[in-house]
Amino acid sequence: MLAKSLLVHFGDEERIFKASQAKLLNVPGIGEKTLRYLDFGTALSRAEEELRFMEKNDVKVIFYTDSAYPKRLKNCADGPILLYAKGDFNLNPAHVISIVGTRSATEYGKQLCRQLVEELQQHNVLIVSGLALGIDVTAHKESLKQNMPTVGVLGHGLDRIYPAQNRSVAEKMLENGGLLSEFPSGTIPDRENFPQRNRIVAGLADATVVIEASVKGGALITAEIANSYNRDVFAFPGRVNDEYSEGCNFLVRNNKAALLTCPADLAYSLGWELADGTKPVIEQLALPIDLSVDERIIFDIIRQHNSPLAIDDLTFKTNMPMSQLVMNLLNMEMQGFIRSLPGKTYCTN
Repeated sequence: MLAKSLLVHFGDEERIFKASQAKLLNVPGIGEKTLRYLDFGTALSRAEEELRFMEKNDVKVIFYTDSAYPKRLKNCADGPILLYAKGDFNLNPAHVISIVGTRSATEYGKQLCRQLVEELQQHNVLIVSGLALGIDVTAHKESLKQNMPTVGVLGHGLDRIYPAQNRSVAEKMLENGGLLSEFPSGTIPDRENFPQRNRIVAGLADATVVIEASVKGGALITAEIANSYNRDVFAFPGRVNDEYSEGCNFLVRNNKAALLTCPADLAYSLGWELADGTKPVIEQLALPIDLSVDERIIFDIIRQHNSPLAIDDLTFKTNMPMSQLVMNLLNMEMQGFIRSLPGKTYCTN
């Protein structure tokens, strides 16, 4: 924020470094105490060192005033003054989606992620995530498989890859997408860097999708930031007693995210058209629904029925005790697989 204030006040970078202390004190946010910590000489020396690193490693810098700077991020008050970039990508395409989630993703969550990315392929979307384990790297891998550009936003400098096991994916991303960071080389992946990184993940995109997250995970931080930017947030539901579904269910329950029940929901909700000008068709969830045996029986019976099915009929068809049936129905409704209608009847979503 201070760097932006200086730039707005003086008009260009050269004038900032030539300004007297008296002129610097006229900048909003700079007082005597701040002025004592401004060391332009050290900053210039560090910049020269960074330039040598960039030239050697084919790293580009995208400054706040550059046309290549992401316009969506520029609309965020706390967007970084500059970004370090490596790879081949356009940060201002028509459609950008950020996908985030837990590092401890289940196979259910990974499959949801893969099918979402596959669905988005027809809309020429840039996929953004954080190159973490779990959902993040699954989104990047599927983007590469679908020949879609994908960008990983890092919480450290571009002189390293963290976690190291994602290095091969990161290298492949340089061919169709790449890596982005606001941190100069030499910055290690400290814990406090990642919430800061998350605001870039949220700010780059039209919408953020959360796939599996605990209530204390970084994915929820990203969702909260996206909400603060007035960007759309979406979440897939999960089983009510699963740790890595608690975050998604919390977002939906508190109206912090719109519910997704199938991959096509996203493009439909955002009003995106296909290449031929038509709208995407919403089909029933064709995903590995994580239901218990009893819930699967109930779901199949309701789905096969052409009209809403009354709870008494469900009791007869499933041969389940009423108390057991009611608990299963409630769990399925909370996950977004069925809807309750007037007259104690049920239908699939």
